[in-house]
This record gives sequence, structure tokens and C-alpha cells, in this order.
Amino acid sequence: MPTCNLQRTRRSLILAACALAAPWPAAAQTAPPAPATQAPLRLIVPFTPGTGIDLIARQIGPRLAERLGRPVVVDNRAGASGNLGTEAVVRAPADGSTLLVTVNTLVMNRALFPKLGFDAVKDLEPVSLTSWGQLLLVTSKASGITTAAELLARAKARPGALNYASPGAGTPHHLAMELLKSRAKIFITHIPYRGTAQAVTDILGGQVDLMFLPIHVALQHVKTGRLNALGISSDKPHALLPEVPPLRALNLGDLDMDMWYGVLAPAGTPRALLERLNAELRDILALPEVRAAFETQGMSPAHSSADEFRRLIARDAERWAQVVQSQGIKAD
Repeated sequence: MPTCNLQRTRRSLILAACALAAPWPAAAQTAPPAPATQAPLRLIVPFTPGTGIDLIARQIGPRLAERLGRPVVVDNRAGASGNLGTEAVVRAPADGSTLLVTVNTLVMNRALFPKLGFDAVKDLEPVSLTSWGQLLLVTSKASGITTAAELLARAKARPGALNYASPGAGTPHHLAMELLKSRAKIFITHIPYRGTAQAVTDILGGQVDLMFLPIHVALQHVKTGRLNALGISSDKPHALLPEVPPLRALNLGDLDMDMWYGVLAPAGTPRALLERLNAELRDILALPEVRAAFETQGMSPAHSSADEFRRLIARDAERWAQVVQSQGIKAD
């Protein structure tokens, strides 16, 4: 190859290399790589899938993932009346990577299991209330009891002859009935089950006389006439069952049995993280689709500050401890 041609070829290669090395115009530049994905945020539900608590976690989980920019997984840790999942959160790092989605069973267990090895009030940081749920007092068709006044009269006439079911000792269903018994000064025999499903089967079959059930569990059976609804735990009728009167109409004093649901974190979680989570939950709970999902299950969305939630937990812990003590309730 002639010398002049060789020199031109070398110049062409150098110019091409320089062009490749030069920065591209801004419009053509490749976007910088996205930051590494954060570890998943775990929402621990201390009960089985399909419960009201599980519904809450699965409604807020995907929306938290979108807003926080990190994966969120729902982890059902059922067992020991909810204590197994609760303890997993208490022992988790206080770095915002593990949260508890639970119900007021949390404070009931504190009174029922004094040797747990942790204190659910002191060892958890409230993040926010998420909702309220009501309980229905229902009776089997076989019992023939159709009003709350009739129930009280029957129980007073034959102490212990009536029986009631619950999903287990220390559940809201159990302590709600014990509160009613305490206020009305009646005795009804407790038959604890291991979960709600078999208890519902047996009240439908007439093997047990009555029980408290969340609205979303009892609703279909009340609507079809298979269960009689005697009263609701809230201070006013519920939109799903407007014909069912509040239990406070019995004039027995404090019969506040409503269940609160909420989110908590391990003690020591930085306040900035708690405030961020609280703000995100406030916005999520205000979404129409979330509200609709809750309300069809008989729950009312409700947000609170962390401090408001802390005060609610402390009050409820004291109130249910008094019921446990006065009724001599023991965990199974």
C-alpha cells in the first residue's frame, strides 16, 4: 500500500475512535443505572390467610411498595394465638424492614400470657391505626333466641345451660362475650375452638348456641336466615345490617367491643421512618378502592398519628386486663 494511503487510513481510524470516545448529545445519552433494589419490607400477619388482618395487609402492601420503591411481602406467621408472629416483629431489626399488621388481640394476649418474654405495649412502636371492625352477637336457629333481651332472660333463668363458641381463648370473640357476661351478671359456658371455621360450622348446625363473629364472617349467614343477629358491638347500627341494634341498647354500661386494626414496628425504629410510613398509610387508607375493600368486609378505614395510636393501645390494654382478671380468664 502506498505511504500516502496508509497515512490517510491511520488518520481515519484515529478520528473514528475519537468520535466514539466523545460524549453524546444529552438527548441520546443512556440513562444511569437504577439503584440496587432494596431488601423487601415484610408485613407480618400473626394469623392465617383470609382473615380481616390479612385483607388489610394485602390491600396496603402493594401500595406501600409503589410509594416506597421497594418490594413488600405479606408473611403469615400464625400460631400461639398471634404471639408467634408478634414476637418475630419484636425481635426483628428496628430498621423499618419488618412491620406487624395486627388487631387488638395484641393487648388481650398481654394480659392472658404474662410470661411471654416480651411486652407488646413496650416492645413495639405504633405506626398507625388502619381500621375499626365490629362484632355481631349471633345465635343458632336451633336455640330459638331472637333478641338480646331474650338471651339475657334465658341465661339468668338457667345459668350455664347456654353455651357459646369462640375461635380460642383470648380472641376478641371470647373476651367480648366475657365482657357481656360480666356486665349482665350471667353465666354462659365457653366452648373454645381452634379457629373460626369449625366454630361457625357448629353454630350453624346447632351444636353451640351463640357467639360473637366479625361482620364479614356472619353477614352471609344472617342474610340467608341461618343465624339470628341479636346486636352489634358499635354504638350505632351498621350500614350492612341496619336492622341490627347496638348492644348498648341493653343499658349494661360499657360494652365497647369494637376491634381496632393497625400497623406497628419494632421498638427503637427511627421516628423519621415511622413518620414516613404513617404519612404513606394515611394516603393509602384514603383511596376509594381501599375504602371499598375494607367496607365490604365490615371494616371502617381509620388513620391516626403514632401518638394517638399509642394512647389507644395503652387504654385498651388496661381495659381488657381488667376483664381478664375479673372473669378469671386463663389461656388454654
